[in-house]
Amino acid sequence: MTRAGTSGAAADTLTGAPRPGRVRRPGVPLPLMLPALVGLAFLLLPLVALLVRAPWRTLPDQLTSTAVWQALQLSLVSATAATAVSLVLGVPLAWLLARTEFPGRRLVRALVTLPLVLPPVVGGVALLLALGRNGIVGRWLDAWFGVTLPFTTAGVVVAEAFVAMPFLVISVEGTLRAADPRYEEAATTLGASRFTAFRRVTLPLIAPGVAAGSVLAWARALGEFGATITFAGNFPGRTQTMPLAVYLALQNDPAAAIALSLVLLAVSIAVLAGLRDRWMTAS
Repeated sequence: MTRAGTSGAAADTLTGAPRPGRVRRPGVPLPLMLPALVGLAFLLLPLVALLVRAPWRTLPDQLTSTAVWQALQLSLVSATAATAVSLVLGVPLAWLLARTEFPGRRLVRALVTLPLVLPPVVGGVALLLALGRNGIVGRWLDAWFGVTLPFTTAGVVVAEAFVAMPFLVISVEGTLRAADPRYEEAATTLGASRFTAFRRVTLPLIAPGVAAGSVLAWARALGEFGATITFAGNFPGRTQTMPLAVYLALQNDPAAAIALSLVLLAVSIAVLAGLRDRWMTAS
């Protein structure tokens, strides 16, 4: 047995055949390597330029100004509130799309994902037509409850939730489809209601998907610009979020715009780091 194994190994060496258990990875073809490197440089070069041109000496002064802290505080509060709205409305919507059959479900799913591809400015115009003072619903909110959403902090939350909720719905729906529905069925056969089964069985199972969707929704809400400026305006201390502050500072003080951009870049890196384990598990 030893001689045969030795002679077989020698035969493999002589013939050049790969030995059992060893996988040879093919090299990367040059026609693929060059575009890949160009694409990588295209994505990284703007970020490198942002870091190189950052005013590191005056950065503490830039970030401690009152306007920056107001914009940062408003961004964090509004993004968190928009994420909370997305959780309250988006998780049941994702469950509806994943667990129930009803006519027009594909159309509803397409409409839910529409804000992902809709230009944000168009979304802001649509919000004005729906929730503005003369909008389809906004006129009744103003007449019956005295509630005016456009150009208010609440309008910022509404605009951010409109563009961020689809991220959470898609993430939670995908997790629900991957989860085994027999656990819910077993809970219902033991006497639990559908809501109790969802709250006690399904929700703990899909918690990682809900967390990942919440982080994505929060990050999307934090970086929202088009719908916010169209529906809520750009009023310092009331509706001026960090992206709006960057846009305004770029016209008057480019150094301040770079400093604000670095803050958003740091938040984005933190989001990616938080989702790294989720992505590695999914892969």
